[in-house]
Amino acid sequence: MGRGVTSEGEFGALASAAPALWPTPRPADRAVLGIGESSFDHVLEVALFPAAGAKVEATAARDLPGGQVATAIRACVRLGLAAKLVTAVGEDAGADAVLDPLRDDGIDLSAVRRVPGTRTRFAVILVEAVSGERTIISHRDPGLRVEPSPALAREIQASRALHLDAADAELASWAAIRAHEAEVPVFLDIDAAPTGAEGLLAEVDFPIVSLGFVDAWRAGGIEQTLSALGARGARCPVVTLGASGAIALWQGELHRSPAFRVEARDTTGAGDVFHAAFLWAVLDGAEIERALRFANAAAAMSCRALGAQGALPTRDEVEIFVHSAETRSG
Repeated sequence: MGRGVTSEGEFGALASAAPALWPTPRPADRAVLGIGESSFDHVLEVALFPAAGAKVEATAARDLPGGQVATAIRACVRLGLAAKLVTAVGEDAGADAVLDPLRDDGIDLSAVRRVPGTRTRFAVILVEAVSGERTIISHRDPGLRVEPSPALAREIQASRALHLDAADAELASWAAIRAHEAEVPVFLDIDAAPTGAEGLLAEVDFPIVSLGFVDAWRAGGIEQTLSALGARGARCPVVTLGASGAIALWQGELHRSPAFRVEARDTTGAGDVFHAAFLWAVLDGAEIERALRFANAAAAMSCRALGAQGALPTRDEVEIFVHSAETRSG
């Protein structure tokens, strides 16, 4: 079997000479638990982003499932992990459009809350055909809330890993604390610095943040942001850099990993898939370089179709993709 193409468990074994990102594996039969947003996305593809005041015709229009945590959890399942989603949706057709594909993929939706009188979170996503870049305008009804409860605490502490966003920073902080009580690794997807973010960041093992977060948090540049996150207790903070890959701080050292080149149709959800693939690699016992490379590859592959969940790769597909790229470059 060639370098980069692995059998069951071999991915982590290849990296065994370097320290694993999480040294105490959780039972493999437990589910990854995601708590956060799901979304009903109205995706419009245009040749070029319009100028202000312009009228343009979309070349493609589709209603598709999305949302930061929902997409990441579905990507986790495609990579071979069991998963459960905790989210709030409305009692509308959008909720079914969001949840049905997740259910079809075997995700446990028993803790999803349907809120009467609300509309499922939705987004209008404008995708530029020439570049694959997107602009997102979203709306979330304030009634779409998940409340802390003893039952949810038990779910968290029985999980294999916890993945959060910062849509409800107070809930996410509470969930992260419950996870740490049971030594469950905590992953966070955060794009900005909402109220309560400081407390949340102090409870997260693997905060994976965007360049937008770096700008909004005002801790300085990328390296200063990583150092600040580490000082708050993060085990391994990561900044995703889009087409430039990702950079992480691990055991006091910076690790840079370049992106993979693909013909991108839609970059929506690439960050969510990066989160899922990095989480998978951590649970598989990977060291930092392999985890970043695997996550960058999965994120690139996800850009090849419309929608956040349109091209979620399997583990084998990612490993073959990495092997092919390494063969071409070496």
